[in-house]
Amino acid sequence: MTRRTQTLLYHLLPIVFWLLAIGGNVVPVVLSAVYDTYALPDRYYFGYLVAALALLSIFVIRRIPRHTEAVEQCFQVALLLGIASYWLPSVVFLLVPIWGYLIYQNLLDTRSFIASLLGLAVVAVWIAVLHRFSLADYHFSPAYNVWAWIPTGSVLLAWLGTTIVRQILRVR
Repeated sequence: MTRRTQTLLYHLLPIVFWLLAIGGNVVPVVLSAVYDTYALPDRYYFGYLVAALALLSIFVIRRIPRHTEAVEQCFQVALLLGIASYWLPSVVFLLVPIWGYLIYQNLLDTRSFIASLLGLAVVAVWIAVLHRFSLADYHFSPAYNVWAWIPTGSVLLAWLGTTIVRQILRVR
């Protein structure tokens, strides 16, 4: 592969990945608007918010320098994913690959792990309080709002594809 082709792919493949993610997000909305029998639930649109929070948590984790303390960032990421889990409860399981990444980067220690659990606990307490006073309706079921994984998954896959392509095709 020539350097020109490599540079071209380096810049164009991420654009293709993000356009596919946008297409994957728009197709269900267009189909539900065109066909009356194919109706998306109203909570599908919260998937965009969940995708934004998940992407923001990935950006927070990626900005941690190697061989430093990651306690504050772990708390922030768990807080963001906990907030996102209000609309999509199964998104909390994204903490497992994040912990794997932190182990790979030698950033996860006991304090960081406990900070991430505390971030989830803070959100759980607030959701319980809001639910107790009937200010929030929370459904703790992994199958709740599964449709919201379409925008969340497509955005996360586009980010992952972009990261892998940029790493492989980096011009040296």
